[in-house]
Parts: sequence; C-alpha cells; structure tokens
Amino acid sequence: MEQPKITCYLKPTCGWSEGVRAVLRKHGLEWEEKDTINNPEHRAEMIERTGQMLQPCVEINGNMLADVSGDEVEAWMLANNVVSANDAEADAPTDQPCAHEMPQEQSMKFKN
Repeated sequence: MEQPKITCYLKPTCGWSEGVRAVLRKHGLEWEEKDTINNPEHRAEMIERTGQMLQPCVEINGNMLADVSGDEVEAWMLANNVVSANDAEADAPTDQPCAHEMPQEQSMKFKN
C-alpha cells in the first residue's frame, strides 16, 4: 500500500494522543505531528480546520477525523483501505483518556 499523507493535531502527553501515535506506529506509518498545547498556531489551525476544539484530530489523505481515539483512527483506516489488518499489538493503550481524566481511586470511609 502507498504511504498515506497524515497530519495529527495532538497533545504531547495525553492518553488519547498517545493512542493515535500507537496505532500509527503499529501500522508502520509516518505522520506530521502538530502540538496543540505548546504551539498556539497549531491549535488555531486545528480549530479552523475542524470547527471544534477537542483533540486528537487526524487528517489522512485529506479526510479529517476530529476528536478521535486510536481505535477510531484504526477502524477508519481499515474501512477505507488505508492499511490492512495485522496481528501486531499496539505499544500503548489506544482508547484511554489523559491521566487527569481517569477516575481516581476513592478510599472507603467508615462512620464511627
């Protein structure tokens, strides 16, 4: 298969963004990464191109996938014959929120 043109609007440290990276690595794909946290121009470009403020956003061969998980990116690529199914394992969770969005363990409190 021909190498697709992929541009990703991602956060440097985010579970969702790392899931997208993991799927792209799993399929041996190259991508241009645009940091939406440390580069306000990249964030503004993403908002202008997608009409929304949530990331990750991934553009593949001119098709914009907005606010997606790695699983959703992989499903779209398989459905659109961008990649073929393979048995490789992703090297990171592909559908996990950022650490600050994870439910925190709650301690048990007993009444006296």
